[in-house]
Order: sequence, then structure tokens, then C-alpha cells
Amino acid sequence: MNKVVLVSGASRGIGAATAVKLASEGYKVAINYKQNYQAAEYVLAKIKLQGGDGALFQADISDESAVVSLFAQIQQTLGPVSHLVNNVGVLQTQMRVEQMDAERINAILMQNVTPYFICAREAIKHFKTHHDPKLCAIVNVSSAASRLGGANEYVDYAASKGAIDSFTTGLSLELASQDIRVNAVRPGCIYTDIHKDGGEPERVDRLASLLPLGRGGTSEEVANAIAWLLSKQASYVTGSFIDLAGGK
Repeated sequence: MNKVVLVSGASRGIGAATAVKLASEGYKVAINYKQNYQAAEYVLAKIKLQGGDGALFQADISDESAVVSLFAQIQQTLGPVSHLVNNVGVLQTQMRVEQMDAERINAILMQNVTPYFICAREAIKHFKTHHDPKLCAIVNVSSAASRLGGANEYVDYAASKGAIDSFTTGLSLELASQDIRVNAVRPGCIYTDIHKDGGEPERVDRLASLLPLGRGGTSEEVANAIAWLLSKQASYVTGSFIDLAGGK
């Protein structure tokens, strides 16, 4: 089987680490990025250096037409998508709910929820063209915030990830009869650039001592879990969640 994986938001953080990990396991990796070409190019260079295969695909996946075009481009360049990592996500500046306006809330939901649905929809179309769809799989990147709530900081983000949890469960049930698996990972305090977007680049350092394991996690640790869920080793796993939150 020609393994082609789309990793959305793959120019940094968990997406970048996942792209590199999956390339090392024989996937052709479609590296999606929105704006930062230089960062995406660096990810591709790492993949090529280790002998892997991949290509860059610029697309704002909050735009439905851009997603449709993205999948067509991937099919033309690498072949039909057989695996999907729904990873894209954004934060806005930390604030309490009483300070949030509809513009902020709608932006979070539009960028963190809708793309997962649309990318999955297009991926399923590709899966159906494979001779053995049961080898295809989706992993959604949720967050421990969906369980913990994000109080005083990111309740809107947490709610968006709660939606992803529900989406994972529902889609896994829809696709189970076709042997297509859908699972999710829920990272907690992970060292990535996303914390800078929220206005506190050192957030993980502040919270690490409060975690049972006493440290923040790495993007590579999350990537390892994603890779397992996509693999044949997880062939009896669907509708499941792996928490990567240091025991919290």
C-alpha cells in the first residue's frame, strides 16, 4: 500500500514532529502549512535528510474550497491520501470568558473545529479508492484542555477541543463498519510555539512542577502516539483517546 499521510499545520510543533516521525516509518508526507513557508521547508529538509519522502502544500484549511483543492493537489503529487492527522489549531491571548467577544469565539471555533470536519470528509473520499480501506486511519489532535476546561486562560480553546472529542467519537462510529479507524490524542503541557500565541511563551515551565511527572512533554512524544494510532499495530483501536498530559 502506498501510504500517503496529510498532516495539517505541519510547519511547527506537534505537526512538524509528526511529519518527520511518519516519514521515518515509510509514509509519503503531505506537509500542510498556512503561511510560514520557511518553517515548512525546514521540516521537508529534515525528512529528505533521513531518506524520507514528502512535499509541501500551502492551504488555509479553514477555507473549504482550499481543502478540496489541497486534496486534489496531494493526489496528483503523492497519490491518494491514506492517512490523516488533523492537527491544526490556534490560541488567542489568555483571558476569562467574561472578557471574550463573539468575534474571538467564532474565530477559534472556525479555525479549530471546521477544518477537522472538512479534511476528514475529503480524506474519506480518498480512502474509498484504496483496495483495502481498513488500512486507512485518522488521528485528531485534541487537547487535555477538553477535559480540564482551560479556566482563566482558554475556555474557548478548550471548548473547541471538546468538540473535537465528540467529533472523534461520532466519526469513529460512522466509519467502523468500513473498518476505517478514527482516534485522537490529547496533549497537555507540551513544549511548542503555540504558547507564544497565547501570550505566555514559558507557560509549560510555569505549570510543569504541578504535573505528576513533574515536567512538560515534547512534540516527539506526542508524535510517537500518533504514529502508533495510525499503524497496523493499533488495528483494533477506534474511537479511543490517548492522553499525553504527564499524568494530569
